Amino acid sequence: MNEILQKAATKRKAKTAEVKKVIKNKVADKKKQLAQNTVTSNKLELLVTVVARSKAEYYTDLLHSFEVNLQMTVMAQGTADAKMLMYLGLNDADKAVIFSVIQQNKLPDALAVLDKKFKTIKDGKGIAFTIPLTSVIGTLIFGFLSNNKTVVKENK
Repeated sequence: MNEILQKAATKRKAKTAEVKKVIKNKVADKKKQLAQNTVTSNKLELLVTVVARSKAEYYTDLLHSFEVNLQMTVMAQGTADAKMLMYLGLNDADKAVIFSVIQQNKLPDALAVLDKKFKTIKDGKGIAFTIPLTSVIGTLIFGFLSNNKTVVKENK
């Protein structure tokens, strides 16, 4: 009888150890998953690009390649008169202003590419500048704007 109780106790200890191991692995997996789902501390900036209307779609597509998830193009009219446009060698006062939310770490590459395209594309001249964003409401919105697909909403 004593022998049967010892075997049962040994089986119970083995089963308990196995359950503890499974729980420990699940906890480790959960911690790893939470570490992957954290929001990056990368800041966002508003990139404002002013180009000719005929080139707006090209520059919008170009900026999209830098993981820009939110862009808005606004049609605009230049303020220079006809004499000034002729003097500067410009033929069109119709402009497009592209507002893009971009990650700060992608900004130097984007500005370098824009500068190169402004110089090399026919009638592709333009200007670009940035405005830092100091805050964004909500983790999910920040995740969308920063193209961080691993941001998830946790249930509390």
